[in-house]
This record gives sequence, structure tokens and C-alpha cells, in this order.
Amino acid sequence: MTLLDNLNEDMKQAMRNKEKEKLSVIRMLKAALQNEAINQGGTLSEDDEITVLSREMKQRRDSLSEFEKAGREDLAEKVRAEIVIVEHYSPKQLTDDELEEIVKVTIAEVGATSKADFGKVMGKIMPKVKGKADGNAVNNFVKKYLS
Repeated sequence: MTLLDNLNEDMKQAMRNKEKEKLSVIRMLKAALQNEAINQGGTLSEDDEITVLSREMKQRRDSLSEFEKAGREDLAEKVRAEIVIVEHYSPKQLTDDELEEIVKVTIAEVGATSKADFGKVMGKIMPKVKGKADGNAVNNFVKKYLS
């Protein structure tokens, strides 16, 4: 069952249960996936779907931090609820320990020794953790081990 099929089934269920917020988020995700498919001129691979979900999650996390900075707790709470729904469709997230281990191994693979190698390390890590870890967390671990 593809992600789009899951979204369609969950959308029907959300309509039946009159869950307006969940329905709204599912429709946004579905639209983002369909737009990406149109842009690519075909069906999406699982990797493409993960890319779209990651982009949607990043947008919501960015919005959340902006709302919190502005003191708009009402809007921040709405975005937190959306994040929970998007996480349901995203791949299982790596723990900090797993992510830290991947960073250590990748630094050793690349032979990185200083902050000048930051770009090389990030370029190797990001495809490995795509959709499974937040880029800021990866960034922090790489900086920690290269300084």
C-alpha cells in the first residue's frame, strides 16, 4: 500500500469521524505529493515521498519556532498538532544515539579532521538519514565532532 493509498484511506476515516484538523493536514500532504508527481511527470518513488514529507515537516517546525518566538501560543498549538499527524506518515526517526553513531562512522569514512571538512561530511550523512533525522540535529552532531 503506497503512501497516497494510506492518505486516501485515512482521509475517508477522518471525514467519517469529523476530524477537521486531521482531514486538513491529510489533504495538504496529499496535495504536496500530487504536485510533486506532476512536477516530475510520473509516479513518485518511496524516496521522493520521503522527500516531500520531510519538506512538509520542516515547514511546520519552522512555523512552530516562529510562532513560539512571537508568543502566538494559539497558532503554535495548532502546528504541534499538525506535526504529530505528519510524523504518523514519516519514517521512524533515529534516536540521538543512532544519529551520533552514524555521524562518527561517516566522519571516519570521509577522514574529516577539521571544520573545513564539514560540507563533505554533511554531504555523505544526509542521504543516509533522509527523512529519519532533523537536519539541525545532524548539523549539531557534526559540528560537535569536528571542533
